[in-house]
Amino acid sequence: MSSAPNAKALGHIRVLDLSRVLAGPWCSQNLADLGADVIKIERPGTGDDTRAWGPPYAKDPLGKDTSEAAYYLAANRGKRSVTVDISKPEGQAIIRELAKQSDVVLENYKVGQLKRYGLDYESLKAVKPDLVYCSVTGFGQDGPYAHRAGYDFLIQGMGGLMSVTGERDDLPGGGPQKAGVALCDLMTGMYSTIAILAALTHRDRTGEGQYIDMALLDVQVAMLANMGSNYLHSGKAPKRWGNAHPNIVPYQTFACSDGYIIVATGNDGQYVKFVEAGGRPELAADPRFVTNPLRVQNRDVLVPMLAEMVLTKTRDEWIDLLEAVGVPCGPINDIGEVYQNPQVKAREMVVDVPHPVAGSMKLVRSPMRLSATPADASVAPPMLGQHTDAILRDLLGHSDADIATLRERGIL
Repeated sequence: MSSAPNAKALGHIRVLDLSRVLAGPWCSQNLADLGADVIKIERPGTGDDTRAWGPPYAKDPLGKDTSEAAYYLAANRGKRSVTVDISKPEGQAIIRELAKQSDVVLENYKVGQLKRYGLDYESLKAVKPDLVYCSVTGFGQDGPYAHRAGYDFLIQGMGGLMSVTGERDDLPGGGPQKAGVALCDLMTGMYSTIAILAALTHRDRTGEGQYIDMALLDVQVAMLANMGSNYLHSGKAPKRWGNAHPNIVPYQTFACSDGYIIVATGNDGQYVKFVEAGGRPELAADPRFVTNPLRVQNRDVLVPMLAEMVLTKTRDEWIDLLEAVGVPCGPINDIGEVYQNPQVKAREMVVDVPHPVAGSMKLVRSPMRLSATPADASVAPPMLGQHTDAILRDLLGHSDADIATLRERGIL
């Protein structure tokens, strides 16, 4: 193990993070939240691409923009930043030194790129035999697409998500739609986190490290969930249903007199309570609608009647009525409303953390709630190269003169 255990769940783990943008950094941020020492390797001068993906940027105490893009801040809390030019032999040597002191290496370079630098799994395994090494790519390390660049938007389309996301083709606005966040990147980061933790558990039991091959397309296919299963068991490709559900009715959005509401009746009893609350009990007794399979079969008849019913009341009136009788429902909040939600506030999902330039900044805390080893979101994402000198000096034993020489030569 790389360091003495502490009170954090992964306080004994060091992660050498060669990834950038979102999927890899999302994974390493999870590990940092759980206490791992994550050393983020960045290009001298520019760093992670997302540092420049603004506006918006964090603001300093005077309200002026800093150099810290909000996109970068979303995926890099709790890490330490070291700038190293890995295209140069001296930089590669530093990475090998750091790998020797680490438990995990995480990277998202194109297939074969790090092998040219002697930083692939086999090369680093030679200096750290029990290393856990995780590669994140668009299509994986083998197969006909392995050398293609993979981007979340492309994978959402290629992997089927956009075929089931968006309004129905026969309705206004119908057509494929990507998710509002880079869902495939984020899920790949989550799956990578799980795979790394599994590999570390295996290492702790056996002393054996291993290689992890994570692909965005694999993740997208896996996360089709019931949609993928529907196809495998019917032979029919699912279609887009907009905000409706292919297998449950009513399970969708409805327009109220002043906005929209989500109604999610998961069983026949909830459906009965819904229509009774709306003053239409005859819709519960109608033989066309008494069971969910019948409601699915007759959705084109039922849904317009439900839509007319819902329009008679305001959003808040419906929420009060349906919550009182146990029918799942809720508003469609914009993100500003999300952060004002009393439940979000009660769960303290937003935290203020100190920052060397901004003074303080707001971050979203980890949703992982562990009673004995709580996740920690109290350390702001690092400035570019903020920890270079300290890590080279304290962890690798370089002198101040060595560090100054490396910086003068453009290695750091």
